[in-house]
Amino acid sequence: MQNVEERKKIEIEEGLDNLSHYLDGLFRVPGTGWRFGLDSLIGLVPNVGDTITSFASFYILLAGVRYGVPKITLLRMAFNIGLDYLVGTIPFIGDAFDFVWKANKQNMDLIRTRATGNNVGTAGDYIFVFGIIAFLILLLIGSILVSVYIIWAIFYELFTGNI
Repeated sequence: MQNVEERKKIEIEEGLDNLSHYLDGLFRVPGTGWRFGLDSLIGLVPNVGDTITSFASFYILLAGVRYGVPKITLLRMAFNIGLDYLVGTIPFIGDAFDFVWKANKQNMDLIRTRATGNNVGTAGDYIFVFGIIAFLILLLIGSILVSVYIIWAIFYELFTGNI
């Protein structure tokens, strides 16, 4: 069993770090240390943007399995992604939230501090994380269907003159 000092020495692949950086910290607000990434910008497109960036976040979640992150930490990573998606779908509030909540950066920090090594995920770990991803995809589909229903109801009321 590795201790915490050895865990922190585990190197994370550069592409994974780059993905997190592009999603959460690519741009800097001039004169401040505040950063935002493509997740915030793409998320401005209602539902579609948040859905696309969630799939990129799933890749980081899968990387957690490859690096031997414990299941409880994988659940925390999934929570970060789910919260980012759900709040991100709320007009205006979700857009502001996307500029502040850095789910991918948080998940990379969790991988760095909780990983046990590269390529140590078991079949059970992969089944567990694919179950989490399936749940998150159902959440994505459900929120899209709710949005479509709300838009349909608004147009129905407008065109039938019931307002």
